[in-house]
Amino acid sequence: MIVIGIDPGLARMGYGVLEVTGGEIRAVCYGCLETSGRDLRASERILKIHTEVGTLLEKYQPAYLSLEKLFFTRNISSAMGVSEVRGVILLAAEQRNIPVAEYTPNQVKQAITGSGRADKRQMQEMIKRLLRLKEIPTPDDAADALSIALCHIHIMR
Repeated sequence: MIVIGIDPGLARMGYGVLEVTGGEIRAVCYGCLETSGRDLRASERILKIHTEVGTLLEKYQPAYLSLEKLFFTRNISSAMGVSEVRGVILLAAEQRNIPVAEYTPNQVKQAITGSGRADKRQMQEMIKRLLRLKEIPTPDDAADALSIALCHIHIMR
């Protein structure tokens, strides 16, 4: 079973692909898609994200896509951009009949570390350990995406 986790963002969207085989979980790939507001119009950025997410979904054929829920932020313009990105991710998944599970940051932290108050470094260390990686995944958005995918796998169990 393949699960793709996505940490949505307009400037940088993290993704992580995990495979579960016989109880073993392994990281297939992870990384970030970056879009620049200097080089692209907002509509071009959204289209690029939709296209790239579609490519990931076609390539890995996940059983589930797990996505971080939008939580209130003080920066409304940033929240609007993330909302738009979430919309195109949800659209890409729905177009391919891929179920989407959404988790708050606290749910992800609880599932990975056992504490909803874990800091970023604790999360990164646990992801490294749980997925038996040689080093902490970078950038942070990719590590967050792996955490979101792993959260879904833990909650499904």
